[in-house]
Amino acid sequence: MNRVGFIASSLLVVLALLSSMLFVVDQRQFGVVYALGQIKTVITEPGLNFKLPPPFQNVRYIDKRLLTLDSTDTEPMLTAEKQRVVIDWYVRWRISDPSEYIRNVGLDESAGAMQLNRVVRNAFQEEVNKRTVRELLSSKRDTLMADVKDEVLKAVTGGSGGKHWGIDVVDVRITRVDYAETITESVYRRMEAERKRVANELRSTGAAEGEKIRAEADRQREVTVANAYRDAQIIKGEGDATAAKTYAEAFGQDPQFAKFYRSLDAYKASFANKSDVMLVDPSSSDFFKSFRSSGSGN
Repeated sequence: MNRVGFIASSLLVVLALLSSMLFVVDQRQFGVVYALGQIKTVITEPGLNFKLPPPFQNVRYIDKRLLTLDSTDTEPMLTAEKQRVVIDWYVRWRISDPSEYIRNVGLDESAGAMQLNRVVRNAFQEEVNKRTVRELLSSKRDTLMADVKDEVLKAVTGGSGGKHWGIDVVDVRITRVDYAETITESVYRRMEAERKRVANELRSTGAAEGEKIRAEADRQREVTVANAYRDAQIIKGEGDATAAKTYAEAFGQDPQFAKFYRSLDAYKASFANKSDVMLVDPSSSDFFKSFRSSGSGN
């Protein structure tokens, strides 16, 4: 029984030793093997690999994929005309040389992101200082991003006398350019005041046009009414003339009857109401003279 236990214990020890000597490198990672704190080798290809058991050798993994660094700093930058603007950006980068990266930057991706963020911000500040707000919002924006990328590459590749970071910057992009919050509100107020001014101007213009249209309509109405009244008076005058002519022709044929007929109309108009009373002297009334002459004729 002791022999079986010894064999089982030995197998467990061997398996534990083998597991500490074997490691798998994923296709998304670099495997960095350390020997007593120094980089022994870098595994760039995926697969199963061997190393000495700890503490003689250890392995760490670094991401080899394309990484994205987004801006988190909201500190305004000054443009060429001293306007305070806030720029949001992102950088696409990857670790290309794990050995250089570990020696000069850090042991993980966050160390590189922290230092890269500082370099990118300084590059943006330097380039933004050379440009106006209009240029930042125009087609020269692409030139700005290209210049920032060149500045960052120069910093991370040791072009300015520094050390090579072991990283590659693939792209630098601006996602937003806006005024700082302290002046955004004043800009909005100016825009609102301008919109209100334009609206009031349009209302005033509309009211003036309305008054003009109403005045023109009133003028046309007066002209139309005046023309209609003139035409009516002309027609009425022509009718009165025709009627007078007809009356004259009719009365000219029998003046005595015409005189009698007019007297009838006069008396008829005088007795418009049943309660009207008129006192007439038959001896002096032309009306009764007509009756008397008419009776004597018969």
